[in-house]
Amino acid sequence: MSSITEKFDTLKTDNAPGQEGRLRQSNLEDLMRGDKLPGRRVDFSHGDVDAFLPTPGSFEVFSEGVTEGGAQAYTEYRGRQSLREMLAERLAAFTGAPLDAESEVILTPGTQGALFLAVAATVAAGDKVAIVQPDYFANRKLVQFFDGEVCPVQLDYLGGNDKAGLDLDELEDAFKAGAKTFLFSNPSNPTGAVYSPDEIRTIAELAAKYGATVIADQLYSRLKYSDCGPYTHLRAIAGAENVITIMGPSKTESLSGYRLGVAFGSAAIIERMERLQAIVSLRAAGYNQAVFKTWFAEPEGWMEERIRLHQAIRDDLLSRFRAAEGMAVRTPQAGSYLFARMPELAISPIDFVRLLNRQADVIVTPGSEFSPHTLESIRLNYSQDHTAACAAVDRIVELANRYRA
Repeated sequence: MSSITEKFDTLKTDNAPGQEGRLRQSNLEDLMRGDKLPGRRVDFSHGDVDAFLPTPGSFEVFSEGVTEGGAQAYTEYRGRQSLREMLAERLAAFTGAPLDAESEVILTPGTQGALFLAVAATVAAGDKVAIVQPDYFANRKLVQFFDGEVCPVQLDYLGGNDKAGLDLDELEDAFKAGAKTFLFSNPSNPTGAVYSPDEIRTIAELAAKYGATVIADQLYSRLKYSDCGPYTHLRAIAGAENVITIMGPSKTESLSGYRLGVAFGSAAIIERMERLQAIVSLRAAGYNQAVFKTWFAEPEGWMEERIRLHQAIRDDLLSRFRAAEGMAVRTPQAGSYLFARMPELAISPIDFVRLLNRQADVIVTPGSEFSPHTLESIRLNYSQDHTAACAAVDRIVELANRYRA
């Protein structure tokens, strides 16, 4: 069992998404080549809610919740019953499987809060947990924090766009070795890959065979592009007994400032999550919960236009990276993340990320946050101003050429 110091050493945030202020800028002078590149500062570590505004009506329903007062402020720990009933109906229709609002839904302070509760409700000290590499940076950190043992499962995301590229044999080996929980994101964060129906079906079959629980982060499952193949919801195949699905309106809908998430699935795990939420945060912020009324109820054509605009940015950024010698990137099928592998550089990947900040006014998330095997990669959240994002990627390419080995 880890000491308290060791526990918190696993949670370092200097290079985590959104922590650009923690990037150390000292001791770079001896490495620097050339002058600073001019251009508007772009922070690819998170989406720009000024470029993509929140869902229409979100502030109005928030204000109505404030006006209502206590009934909205002090909900049940798992969230207001009327909102859970509304969301159960919408999420059941979206995912293709029935959902009980009373026992199978919990509203949380963001999807990050949902992930924390889900892992805490399923992982004890010494438990083996299958984790995809690369995948969302918090998965590994949470398992380690709760003294679980990480069983890595590789994702060959550059192997083609007809599937995500999960090593299913390696996943079964992890289950055979005793892993009782599997965490993954679909669409993948950071790669934008979408798991094929066959991959999802096999995950469901393996989880059932070995009695494992699956935590599926589907935060970006609404932002699917025109060239995305069929999207399969795990819970529609595996049922609710051993699956927890995590979603929320923070990204695609630009509602991140309200910190809203929802977890749904296994009633037993949802019960544990509520008990923990009761001592961690009590509830998702009561007034903010009212904003869920806008989710899956956007104006006609709004979501289609949001997808179209993101796909246009994606395509322009892909063309720039692919025109650069030695760079590799998969076409994201969904979401707003692009994971680019840099050419061989004369400096370390972390120093390159820091020099991007210093010399190009571009902030990216280093690949080391997502897997020890992707140190040479960088992740971009391209939910940004289109023109500024393209200019920023031009500067990334120029600086990579400047620091080639």
